[in-house]
Amino acid sequence: MKNIVLFGPPGAGKGTQADLLKEKYNLVHISTGDVFRYNIKNKTELGLLAKTFIDAGDLVPDEVTINMLKEEVNKHADANGIIFDGFPRTQSQAEALDVFLTEKGEQINGMIALEVAEDLLVERLLERGKVSGRSDDTDESKIRNRFNEYNTKTAVLKDYYNAQGNYYGINGVGSIDEITIRLAQVFDKI
Repeated sequence: MKNIVLFGPPGAGKGTQADLLKEKYNLVHISTGDVFRYNIKNKTELGLLAKTFIDAGDLVPDEVTINMLKEEVNKHADANGIIFDGFPRTQSQAEALDVFLTEKGEQINGMIALEVAEDLLVERLLERGKVSGRSDDTDESKIRNRFNEYNTKTAVLKDYYNAQGNYYGINGVGSIDEITIRLAQVFDKI
């Protein structure tokens, strides 16, 4: 199996690129955001809890997120690999994922990060918010709070994966096709 963490700040294009890579390499795409939105839409207990954090622009607590992702991974035991999109977001989540995958005889083969300037991302998210209906994409202060969360809690994962020799940063600015080509060049090496 080839298991990849697709990484980057909110609005960097992780979901779009994950969908393209999923098709190209016949992998499963697990998006924490999609899992959360499904649970919120269906008003599950977990979804209602997650919504309180998301609406405030905060990250959902690790324990809730980890348990949801474990269930999702277990649904795809026969996959060629998994693209994790939006997970892990903290070092404790990365460590829990490593333990979980090791127990299954698997590992993370690499973290590929889309690198994009924050001001450009704020513009992208506000535009996306006009059509997505996502409450966290319509308010610049909530968006800036998400970047603060990302920079203080999530960006440390670069160091975590770099220490394992599994971190690959790429330029996340350009056309969708240009970015996909950059991702595939890294993906084919790991």
